[in-house]
Amino acid sequence: MPPLLLLAGIVVVDFWTSRDFRILSWIVLVPGIAAAICGVWGTAVFAVLAPLTYIAADALLPHQFQAGLPDLVLAAMGGVLATLACVVRVRGEERMLHIEDVAATIRRTVLRPLPPGWGGLEHAAVYLASDSEARVGGDFYDIQTGPYGTRVILGDVQGKGLGAVEVAAALLSTFREAGYHEPDLRTIAARLEVGLERHVRMRAALGREDDDRFATVVLVGFPDGEPETVEALVLGHHSPLVIGPDGVREMWCRAHLPVGMRELDPSAGPPPVLRAPLRYGETLLMTTDGVTEARDGRGVFFPLAGTVADAVAADPGLAQPGRLVDFVRESTLRHSGGHLSDDTTVFAVRRIPPAGEEQPGDRRSPS
Repeated sequence: MPPLLLLAGIVVVDFWTSRDFRILSWIVLVPGIAAAICGVWGTAVFAVLAPLTYIAADALLPHQFQAGLPDLVLAAMGGVLATLACVVRVRGEERMLHIEDVAATIRRTVLRPLPPGWGGLEHAAVYLASDSEARVGGDFYDIQTGPYGTRVILGDVQGKGLGAVEVAAALLSTFREAGYHEPDLRTIAARLEVGLERHVRMRAALGREDDDRFATVVLVGFPDGEPETVEALVLGHHSPLVIGPDGVREMWCRAHLPVGMRELDPSAGPPPVLRAPLRYGETLLMTTDGVTEARDGRGVFFPLAGTVADAVAADPGLAQPGRLVDFVRESTLRHSGGHLSDDTTVFAVRRIPPAGEEQPGDRRSPS
């Protein structure tokens, strides 16, 4: 419609103006506008329609007022160039769509979709890459079931770009294997360390790794046969938060060195594992630095624990994983003005109670 309206407007204005103000040659703009917003065939139609309209409109005027052949040639050349420009634009858009499909496939490969109730857990996640066009970065999370219970991981790879994505993929692959076979979280952590060392060594041999890589990680275990117990191991990350109807508390874990930095303290023993109660209805909230280090215009960090505590006090049903991650996402974006300087992941999990029982605190508070 815009090119068509412009074409009609030029003709009407040209007829209503004096001979000293001829704008019929402005018809050359019509195919250019079409090239910006229409497809190739639509642009070609206007590339033909513009010169034909020029011929018809110019012929209706007295001979002394006719613009003649030069402007007609200009309109015809403009149509040809506009059509070629449209071809280039459409091909660029097709390439961009293909790149977006590839990025989406990579994201699904690295962060595989998790079935509802997977591993006996109600879960929800929000992932926002700082590179909005790439749609994937160095944050990662997953849930792995196995004979020793359900294991959960959340991690943040140092740096950005495809190198961070490759490290995340390597660590997730290691976790999915070790999380199934290994009975202890400390052994899983050791396997992650070896997996990252192996990946960095291969990258160095290929000449493609410029910087050292490390990752902060939270490992969580839900042991079989212990329905209200959780195990947690923190490797350079901040401790998870427990969100429940009674409020918010930090599951404080003694932090160990991040994965990939073992050489800084080769004498250090296995990282400590925390065993803590986690009742039905309580949700474990894990986030990456994109949340905790989000700043407002004054440089103030986002107060995650306080913000969530106030919201849960007003509405205990906010402890549901789906609602919780949505709330944290919106609150983080609101606090930072929509600007994310780092990849941002919000991951929440809680046990599904036995059949017939309702999660405590799921009902919304009366308004």
